[in-house]
Amino acid sequence: MTKQRDAIRMSDDEIAAFLEEQQNLQVATIGKDGAPHLTTVWFVVHDGHILFETYGKSQKIVNLKRDPRLAVLAEDGKTYDTLRGVSINGTAEIIVDQPRRTDLMEILLGHHFPNVTASELRLMSQRMAEKRVVVSVTPVKVVSWDHTKLAGKGP
Repeated sequence: MTKQRDAIRMSDDEIAAFLEEQQNLQVATIGKDGAPHLTTVWFVVHDGHILFETYGKSQKIVNLKRDPRLAVLAEDGKTYDTLRGVSINGTAEIIVDQPRRTDLMEILLGHHFPNVTASELRLMSQRMAEKRVVVSVTPVKVVSWDHTKLAGKGP
C-alpha cells in the first residue's frame, strides 16, 4: 500500500516545472537570537541552485553572513485539493564578486522580464548590482507535495 505522502510527492521533473512557473519564494534565515526571519523574494533556478537578489545590507544578508543555513518555500493553491509546493533546506552563498554578480543578476531579471531587450537587461543588471547581491542556494533537502494527485488531477 502506498502512503499518501509518497502519492503526492513530485518527481524531479515536476519540481523543476513547478519552480519554473513560480515567481515568489519565501526565504527563512536564522536571526541573531535564533528566531526565524521570513521574507519573500523573486527567484529563478539556475544550474541546480535557487538564485535571488536583495540589498547587500538587508537583514537576510546579515543573517546569512552569520549562518548560511536557510529554508525556502515556493507554493500555490487556494484549496486543499489544489495545494502544491516545494520546500528546500540549504546553504547560501552570497555573491558579491564582479562580473559574476551582474551575470547572475541578468539571469534573474531575464527570467522575470522576458520581453526586455538584451542591452536593456544588461543595463538593468549592472545598475541593480551596484547595491544588491545575489544569493545562490545549494539544496540540501527537498520536500514537495502536489495535492492534485490525490484526486487524479495531477499535471
